[in-house]
Amino acid sequence: MRSSPFGADPPRRTTGSRLCVGCEAAGVAVRRRTAEAGEPQLAGLGVRARHTGAAAEEDMMSTSSRWIRMSLAAGLALAAVTAAAQAPKLAPAPAKPSVMILATGGTIAGAQPKPGEAGYKAGSFSVESLIQGVPGMEKIAIVKGEQIASIGSQDMNDAVWIKLARRVNELQASPDVAGIVVTHGTDTMEETGYFLNLVVKGDKPVVLVGSMRPATAISADGPMNLYNATAVAVDPAARGRGVLAVLNDDIHYARESAKTNTTSLQTFHSPNRGLAGIVNFGKARFYSPPLPKHTSASAFAGAVPDALPKVFIVYAYANVGKEQVEAALAAGAQGIVLAGVGDGNATAPMIEALAAAAKKGVVVVRSSRVGSGTVARNVELDDDKLGFVAAMELNPPKARVLLQQALTKTKDVAAIQKYFEEY
Repeated sequence: MRSSPFGADPPRRTTGSRLCVGCEAAGVAVRRRTAEAGEPQLAGLGVRARHTGAAAEEDMMSTSSRWIRMSLAAGLALAAVTAAAQAPKLAPAPAKPSVMILATGGTIAGAQPKPGEAGYKAGSFSVESLIQGVPGMEKIAIVKGEQIASIGSQDMNDAVWIKLARRVNELQASPDVAGIVVTHGTDTMEETGYFLNLVVKGDKPVVLVGSMRPATAISADGPMNLYNATAVAVDPAARGRGVLAVLNDDIHYARESAKTNTTSLQTFHSPNRGLAGIVNFGKARFYSPPLPKHTSASAFAGAVPDALPKVFIVYAYANVGKEQVEAALAAGAQGIVLAGVGDGNATAPMIEALAAAAKKGVVVVRSSRVGSGTVARNVELDDDKLGFVAAMELNPPKARVLLQQALTKTKDVAAIQKYFEEY
């Protein structure tokens, strides 16, 4: 067998041969040049012939190497394109939900005249200041704020309620807002919350929040409360649960919540039906859903009148007379709520005065000053005979709120009693 730059002559390419085309072409070219020159000439040239053979070998090796590199590069490029096409596309990061904070003032926005003093002025700080004072809140939501009022909640009134409720309903209809937070003083928070629970039309979370210490106090509780309230407002599990209140890591249903201590951070409790849930560092955990009607299911949802009916609360105590009832009637009362002793009772003179008022068309509701429990119909007193309404689970402040709404619909005692059983 004749020699070649590869040793033995390379075999001719046949069907199924694995010899690369570049290699075969190089071999043919070398043989053709050798045949044309002749063996004697190659032999006579000596070293030159050997140099010519080495050059041909280098030529062929270079051609083959380039072809292999080009093939590898093309293969790698094709593999990369295929892998990119087959790889799952990463979804874009979800947009953060938007929360609107409606500020009304309260201790959460309060400032002390001097550091360390117990006294303070409620509603001193703006909603923008409250938002800036809560680090990390921007990580859970896009937060904006509006100032509805700047008052202590002891001064809460129908005008602010109406303004607040109408704005909440506007935000309920806005596709740009996921949840609503209302900063509020703790003194009347349970009343505002229950009012909104009756008139808000929509399932977006509405969360009331306050604090027991002013913003300038040592270890102020407002920032964490506001952070948690915002987290609850964007939690999908909070939708459709009615108006909520968040304080001191607890989540309350507005209907159930009540302030029970003058200064304690753990002042809010839900004595009859318990908590709605808890929230720790922005992570909420909800319990049983509410059963009484609220928000979108309420007969009063979306209907916020320009003025609310006059309803007064009279307070029972030992030896109480009829003077409070007479004063309420003189002031134009359309309804009276009795904060009765025990199961919604009072002295004979007060009950007689209330029965007389009921006969004149003033709606009288029996509740209890005790703080928990149910004032059922026709148990302590004969409500059918006296023409009274039983407040069921509602304490006197909340009974007043529901009676105001009921009077916008009817003055019929039986119809109003049904509202108290359903709401």
